[in-house]
Amino acid sequence: MPTPTLPDGPSAPRFIQTAIALLARQQAMRRMRDRYGSAFTIDVAVYGKSLVLSDPGEIRQLFTTSPEIVDNADNILAPFLGPGSFFALAGEAHRRQRKLLVPPFHGPRLKTYEKIIEEEAVREMASWRDGREFATLESMLRITLNAILRAVFGADGGDLRTLRELLPGLVALGSRLALLPLPRITLGPFSPWERFARYRRAYDAAVDRLIDRAVHHTELDRRDDVLALMLRSRYENGAGMSRGEIADQLLTLLAAGHETTATTLAWAVERLRRHPPMLRRLAEECDAGGSQLRQATIMEVQRVRPVIDFVPRKVLAPSMRVGRWTLTRGQYVLVSISLIHNDDSVFPDAGSFDPDRFTDGKADVYKWIPFGGGARRCIGAAFAQMEMDVVLRTLLRDYAIMPTQQPGERVSSRGVANAPDKGGRVVVRRRTPRHHDIAGRGCGRFGPTGRDLNE
Repeated sequence: MPTPTLPDGPSAPRFIQTAIALLARQQAMRRMRDRYGSAFTIDVAVYGKSLVLSDPGEIRQLFTTSPEIVDNADNILAPFLGPGSFFALAGEAHRRQRKLLVPPFHGPRLKTYEKIIEEEAVREMASWRDGREFATLESMLRITLNAILRAVFGADGGDLRTLRELLPGLVALGSRLALLPLPRITLGPFSPWERFARYRRAYDAAVDRLIDRAVHHTELDRRDDVLALMLRSRYENGAGMSRGEIADQLLTLLAAGHETTATTLAWAVERLRRHPPMLRRLAEECDAGGSQLRQATIMEVQRVRPVIDFVPRKVLAPSMRVGRWTLTRGQYVLVSISLIHNDDSVFPDAGSFDPDRFTDGKADVYKWIPFGGGARRCIGAAFAQMEMDVVLRTLLRDYAIMPTQQPGERVSSRGVANAPDKGGRVVVRRRTPRHHDIAGRGCGRFGPTGRDLNE
């Protein structure tokens, strides 16, 4: 077996490195890049001694390597999402599931979900009070949860209300347990693992009832929700998805497509309040019926405030070469999203918030990687981008966002996702019908200077 060749990294004991990773991941990663360069090793719980990459060429090589050599095996989320989840599947099983589930999240079907998302945004924003500061994150979480529940299950009802109440706690607890190197000690009802198991049993029961109802629906073939599409889908051998596979994949879609999207929207509000000229341009574009700058803004928010830190891969072959490094079976490679997104050599003046860098709508998929990359790129990426665009469009259309001169909110870990520490606080004013008729009016309340209020 080849001798592994790895870059330098900190020599602190694993428990110290793990604690630092839990408490201050992004700051620690930046310090290590400054000291060791674009690649270094870390030794943390769950992953062990791992190679961290932030060089675009090495990332490209990793993402284009065959899944038979390096894949997402043994992902830390797999125990919480189930054995049928994308995060648990590898190789041919992953390919078959992905092929089956791509259609609901691409192309014309996305248009069928836009109305649902706008309705949920309007419903939630109607509760906002003019002139009173509040945290947007909880509102965005409700919008994205309700929207994806309707898009996934197609209609409202008692079981959907059960899921609406159940999922926030299930996702939040699973997200935190996934990062904690705690043994699964049985402590009866006081064990966090048992608490999660109760959540999961309640979720499985609700989904089972929804599947029963859908199977007996007289017009299942006409429904375009994700559950109906899953029930109608067939593998190449003609078999359908099992109930366990459907439950696991639905939980994956609900968990991955709910919190991360809502958190990015909260970051968008946080960033725009501190960049009044950009806010003015976005409002004017919205009034004129455009979307190019808004979509570029969403991409730039994902660059400067990525909600996920790493894209993990595990070496499955006896050995593999990535750029300058040789790894052996079982070692992990962690692609640092925040490091490559904030590298001046990759994105000039990377520390500035500049949506104009994406107004052509293009991004290098080995440099801009909020959805991961390669065969494991998030299957719901197009849905998430569309959802964020619809919610931000609705917000700009119906409300004027008040700027602030307060410092930017810090990054705070919510387990797997990174959120603004104050929840993306905002002050809004409802726009009048007259403001909708006159482009730019009612959107330009940017204070006496109108300058960028950078950190």
